[in-house]
Amino acid sequence: MRLLPIIGLEIHVQLKTVSKMFCSCANVIDTADPNTSICPICTGQPGALPALNAMAIDLGVKTSLALQCTIPNRSIFDRKNYFYPDLPKGYQISQFQFPLAVDGKIEFDIVGEKPPRDHITVGITRAHLEEDAAKNIHTSSDDNNTQATYVDYNRAGTPLLEIVSEPDLRSPAEAKTYLQEIRAILRAIGASDADMEKGQMRCDANVSLLPVDAQNLPLQRKYNPKIEVKNLNSFRSVERAIAYEIKRHTKLYESNIIPVESTRGWDENKGETFEQRLKETSADYRYFPEPDLPPQNLIQIHECMKATLPELPANQRRRLINEYWFSPSDAAFFVANGWTSYVEDVMSELGGWLEATNPTGKSGGELLDDQKKKFAKLSGGWMTSKLTNILTDRNMTITDLKLKAEDFAEFIHLIDAGEINSANAMKLLVYLVDTGDDPSHLMEIHNLGQNLPKDELKQIVKDIIINSPDQAAQVKAGKLGVLKWFVGAVMKATEGKANPVTTEELVKKEFEDTN
Repeated sequence: MRLLPIIGLEIHVQLKTVSKMFCSCANVIDTADPNTSICPICTGQPGALPALNAMAIDLGVKTSLALQCTIPNRSIFDRKNYFYPDLPKGYQISQFQFPLAVDGKIEFDIVGEKPPRDHITVGITRAHLEEDAAKNIHTSSDDNNTQATYVDYNRAGTPLLEIVSEPDLRSPAEAKTYLQEIRAILRAIGASDADMEKGQMRCDANVSLLPVDAQNLPLQRKYNPKIEVKNLNSFRSVERAIAYEIKRHTKLYESNIIPVESTRGWDENKGETFEQRLKETSADYRYFPEPDLPPQNLIQIHECMKATLPELPANQRRRLINEYWFSPSDAAFFVANGWTSYVEDVMSELGGWLEATNPTGKSGGELLDDQKKKFAKLSGGWMTSKLTNILTDRNMTITDLKLKAEDFAEFIHLIDAGEINSANAMKLLVYLVDTGDDPSHLMEIHNLGQNLPKDELKQIVKDIIINSPDQAAQVKAGKLGVLKWFVGAVMKATEGKANPVTTEELVKKEFEDTN
């Protein structure tokens, strides 16, 4: 019997608002000292009444529209009742029967993978607003290693948007890519920074296995019991935790044991899940309408937010591929990391140079397209690896970069024209990142270019041939591949200042003249 993974994700996103969901406390979870951004409302003091943050509603609707959701005319808040130390009121203000949005979808491809499905569509069941809980901090309190738990209420009341998917995912890789696509959308529309390391986006994964035939058709009508893995806080954890649960479930079924529905945690160090409690149902939370908040009319908000939607990540990727000739993997990297605008400016500069110097005089000619493809491959390679590594070493992002797009375009042109070799280009790029100066000027003052005078280069070629009789004899005996050895020797002797094309021509000519 073949078992097919059935996976759905519940994603909790902290919205990028100035204040909290139901009070005027600053939304400064990561920057403030513990318990310094709190008030009677977000700490659940008796008699304190919530006041709804309009910006949270706007960002929630905007995100839902980006997820192709249906926005109802009105939305209602509810009380979700449960006890936990980080929930000061004893209930969470959330949404149950009348959420902010329903029936959306996301479509994406998995770049660099070979999954069983090429193009994936994941349904969005619902998206609803709620307040975040406080943060428990567990620590050893004394020499006896007894555990103490402290609660930081700065996070209590932070606006959350919960995005619930349909169980349409079929592998850990699909789940990871879906989560990355959600993050890219959130960043593109400015709803959240969605940094999982900072807790701005967290994920619960629901996993079950379904018996199917060879064509992946279900052998039963109902899904098997599912396991929910809570509070996954990195893409790696999501992928690993789901893979672990698939293996665990498979072993249980192979032993004729049916998994019990439960909620589990994830131990990143051990690489395994652990049981926390039996799975709750909606009845356990005793939902009822929040009496202190009126229903929200969403009609006008819907129209306003629809008009503010920017170009979404899927369209950005398509444009980078179709208009600028980038590979799918490079395009995905640029969009996911917020590089789209910078990359477009670089390619526009290079395209302008091509149009001005195109020997065919025809825009869109084969020669022009071939050069655009070459520039895209060269630019993509230098940006996604070399430039990214430099930024990472300096704890910088693309928004911190001093290097202007037109100067990076000139840098790529210098490499393409053979005016600098790759080793010296790497040195030049470091100077460019650190100073933001002009590439040609930096190349000149640091003597990095392949600009050795031809007469001087010719003499170096002669000297190396004279001082390398064994290799010279091999060339004269017909082993022309050894010519490359001489080119390498000249490049080494000149510390990269010789142009390799010119060098190879001089080496060949010197041997022709001596025969």
